[in-house]
Amino acid sequence: MTILNSLKGGLVVSCQPLTGGPMDQTDIIVAMARAAVDGGADGLRIEGVNNMRAVRAAVSVPLIGIVKRDLPDTPVRITPFVSDALELIEAGADIVAYDATDRPSRDTRSDIVRAIFEAGALAMGDCATLRDAKAAQDIGTAIIGTTLSGYTAETETEATDPDFALVTAFTKLGGFVMAEGRYNAPDLARRAIEAGANCVTVGSAITRIEHISQWFSDAVKRAAK
Repeated sequence: MTILNSLKGGLVVSCQPLTGGPMDQTDIIVAMARAAVDGGADGLRIEGVNNMRAVRAAVSVPLIGIVKRDLPDTPVRITPFVSDALELIEAGADIVAYDATDRPSRDTRSDIVRAIFEAGALAMGDCATLRDAKAAQDIGTAIIGTTLSGYTAETETEATDPDFALVTAFTKLGGFVMAEGRYNAPDLARRAIEAGANCVTVGSAITRIEHISQWFSDAVKRAAK
């Protein structure tokens, strides 16, 4: 079974605790990963080379790897360097996600995708727009994701629901579509599949205790007033 077939109709859990938070420790990330797989996750999204290596040793499901960087000269944060992609693959990533927007980056999108392909892995484009997805497919990206919709200057929104319309638009391009971004309830994940997604990635609602606690705390305190 190919990697994409194993993910089709399934769930990817993003095991990314808040940077610098109390859960931001490799052993805890490994525990999150194992628990997610025990709960039915078909794949995992992991940030960081060291975390990738540790999770790869603990699970057998497909792993999507990213490296996040805060750089002074570009808003691109997700796997901005070819070297990041290659190190993730060496550590065990089956898929490497990169920023597929047209924002300026140190290494070009084409160079990053080419390096991923030549190293024997699949590329996932974290997109914000339909234009991004088309460009990603043109350079050989295997998975197009709605990850960055609502998180770029062009698409910034106060909407709390996911971008289902973008999911549907992506499906018309053909290829493998990953719904990602603000899928914080099971019903929303279900609706993503109904909108045409091949797979859904969920992060904060599963692995970020700070966010989940705040959602409940805010609701309770509003009611108490």
